[in-house]
Amino acid sequence: MTDDDVPVRVLLVEDSDVYRDSLVFLLGTRADLEVVAAVPDGAAGLRAAREHEPDVVVLDYRLPDVDGGAVAADLGAGIAVVFLSASAGQDEYDAASSAGAALVRKDEGIDALVRAVRTAAGRER
Repeated sequence: MTDDDVPVRVLLVEDSDVYRDSLVFLLGTRADLEVVAAVPDGAAGLRAAREHEPDVVVLDYRLPDVDGGAVAADLGAGIAVVFLSASAGQDEYDAASSAGAALVRKDEGIDALVRAVRTAAGRER
């Protein structure tokens, strides 16, 4: 079995219940992606990352308890990050650059997010 046969394990950290549930559904329609956990805040995201060992963390930049940049820094090396942001400003772009992460605006749609996750996992198509 090759790496391409194994789904990319995705942890989703998003505070909006409706948006988080929608992303879980939409990402779940992609055979090469597996959402291993979906949580509402940064603290839960860090716990879930330790528990589930995802390949990629899709991380809302603006969370209720901490900003996504701090969560990305706490995740450490070895876990790829894709930031999500409703309104990507300079802070978000700077944080993404510092973390070596992609930044996807929420209005870009699911295909942009899927491409970013695949790229972060080294599985470009």
